[in-house]
This record gives sequence, structure tokens and C-alpha cells, in this order.
Amino acid sequence: MAIATVCTSSPTCSPTLPTISPPLLKTHQPLQSIPFKFDLNLVSSDALTIAPTAEAVSTASPALEAARDAAMAGENEVKWNWTYGLEARRKRRRKRRRGLEGRENGEVVEVPLILSVKPGRFTRKQEAELCMMIQEGARLEVERRRMAEACMHEPSLKQLASATGMSMRRIDNILCNARKSKEIIIQAYRGLVSSIATGYQGRGLSLPELIQEGSMGLLRGAAKYDPKRGCKLSTYAYWWIRQAITRSLANQSRLIRLPENVLSMLAKITEAKNILSNRLRRSPSDDEIAEFLDMQVSTVRLIIERSTPPISLDKVVVTDNGPLKLQDIISGPDEWNPEAILKKQLIKQEVEKLLNTLSERESRILRLHYGLDGITPKSCEEIGIMFNLSRERIRQINASALTKLRQTSIADELKLLYFS
Repeated sequence: MAIATVCTSSPTCSPTLPTISPPLLKTHQPLQSIPFKFDLNLVSSDALTIAPTAEAVSTASPALEAARDAAMAGENEVKWNWTYGLEARRKRRRKRRRGLEGRENGEVVEVPLILSVKPGRFTRKQEAELCMMIQEGARLEVERRRMAEACMHEPSLKQLASATGMSMRRIDNILCNARKSKEIIIQAYRGLVSSIATGYQGRGLSLPELIQEGSMGLLRGAAKYDPKRGCKLSTYAYWWIRQAITRSLANQSRLIRLPENVLSMLAKITEAKNILSNRLRRSPSDDEIAEFLDMQVSTVRLIIERSTPPISLDKVVVTDNGPLKLQDIISGPDEWNPEAILKKQLIKQEVEKLLNTLSERESRILRLHYGLDGITPKSCEEIGIMFNLSRERIRQINASALTKLRQTSIADELKLLYFS
């Protein structure tokens, strides 16, 4: 390495700097400071210029490698995304193809159901799919009941499949879809059923029973729903829910069941009674109710009498002798006065005398036909089986015996008149 020569005699004399040899650049040797007796270290100007360049190159190399790696990663990511999208499209095509093949082969494809829905948020397509699944399940249920009645036992899944001409897997899928669809519809329209059932409280059934009957009506409406009619399922099922609730009230709310038409007329009479009470400020009569409803008075009276609820015999009634039950006050059918008992005995004796005037066969036939000995009366056909005779022959013997009894009674009356 060359050392600069410094002139110390003159202040204007500048030192002469040597040039840097090429091996310095090739070997990248570290620059060494030049020693001077006045503690001055002088470095070549070319070395000062090259040092920052080497540092910049060494600093830029990792950045270039990072950029190259990022470019490669981006290219791989784009390629992976494109490959994934292509593979996803292929999977969807294969799934769609399998679904079409299953429909052509008569198999049912599992339709994904909505697990969480809000009331009234069904689309027309979702309503149609749910109701279609319920209808398919209802058709299978009808076939199962028909087979159960014919075979006198519950058919197996294999027997049901052979009778309907479907595979067991298809039947299983139909029943599963129908059950899930019923659960979803009941959960989604529970608010509608509850709002309708609330209006029928206090008529003999509790609110949970009314909601249960309304849910059954909802499912019947869903099984008969046709989306081609242009109305929503809630609109169509509303009347089925009301019908189920009113029928349950007619069949279960009373101890003695009344026909449905009588219940509807009773509801009209009750409504008319309330209107007339508010208008007249008093309880209306039967004639006023019949005139208001344009009905006969006898019909109004009969319906009011038949709709009266029964009274328990254990009901306590306050009397002059203290509280007593109705069964202690009302006389029973076994309590007869002496005159009625004597009259009944005399009639029985007279009948026995008249029957003794007939033959044994005629007397026995009359006793069996009218139940005179405390037995259940029998028809002419049953008596004919006992005597090995035809029904017509028994009828003729019965008529002949009655004719003889009439003649005997008339003769006795004539004798009484003659001797008196």
C-alpha cells in the first residue's frame, strides 16, 4: 500500500495521494488508515466513494431476495386459488350430476333443511319444499295404515318398500324429511297457533291443549297446501287451525258431547243473548232470541235445555236442616210408595194368569220376546235360533198368542159385566 507524502515546510503544499490498485476492489480488503507523525490518518478519496457502494449492495441483497420470494409466493397463491376454484366447480358438477342420476333412478336426494328460521320468513320455494315433504310422508302413512289393516300387524320397512315399489333408502329419506319438516313448521308457526288458541280460552280446555290441537290442524293444512293457489302457508293454514280447535272443544270440553251443528247454533244463541242484554238492559226471553235469529222458539228452547251442563249429586245445598247433598234430597228410582208396589204386583199376577192360558211354546216365546222374567228382550231371529224355527214363523206364533190373550181378556171383562 502506498503512503502519502506530506510537505510540512510550506502550508500551501498539499499532499500527493496515491491511486488504489485494482486488487483492492477484487479482494474487498478492509481499508486501513495511513499513519502520520502528527496523528493524522488520511484515506484515499476513491476508497471513500467505493465503501458506501459496497454497503448499499450488501443491504439491497436481502431486499431483492425477499421481493423475489414474495413474487414466487404470489404466483403460487394465484395458481392455488385458480386450482381450488376449478376443483370446487368440478365437485359441484359431480354433485349435481349425481343428483340428476338419482332422480332418474327414482331415488330421493336429501334436501338440506333450514335449521333456524323465523316465523313468517319463509320464501315461497321453502314453503313448497317443506309441504311437499310432508305430503310425501302422508302418502306413505296412508299406505302403511292400509297394509296394517289388511295384515292385522304393523308392516316392516321391507314390506312397505315392496308394496310401494320404492327402495328402502328412499322410504327412509322420505320419512326423515317429513319428520324434520313437521318440526320446522311447528316451530316456525308457533306464534300463529298461540294467537289463535288464546281466543278460545275458558271454554273447557287449557291453553296447552288448545295449542296442541292447533298444531295438529297446522300439519293437516300443510299436508293439503298447494302453492299454485297463490296464497301463503300461514293464510291457508289459519282456517285449518281454527277448525281443529273448535272440533276439539266440541268433542272434549263437555261431559256429554253435542253435535257440531248444535254447538254452532248454541254459539249464535249465546252471542244473540249478549247483544240483546246490552240493548234491553235485561235478560232476553226465548221468544226475543228466536225473533232476533229468525228461528223457531221450540228450537231455541231445546238447544238451551240440551246445552245445560250436568250437575253432580255430591253438590252441597243449604236447606232448613243444614247443608245436604243432592243425593240425600232427590229420591231414587228404587223408592216406591206402597200403592205403586201393590199395583205392580197385581199387574204381574194378571199377566201370569193370561200366560197360563196359552201353550208352553207360545208362553215361552212371549216371555223371551218381551223380557217378562227380568231377562233382556230378544228379537224374533234370536228366538228362532233357540227354537230352530225361522224368523217369520216366530213372528206368526207371537201374533197368534197376542190375539188369544186379547180374546181372553175381552171374555173376562164380559163375564165381569154379566155377573155384576
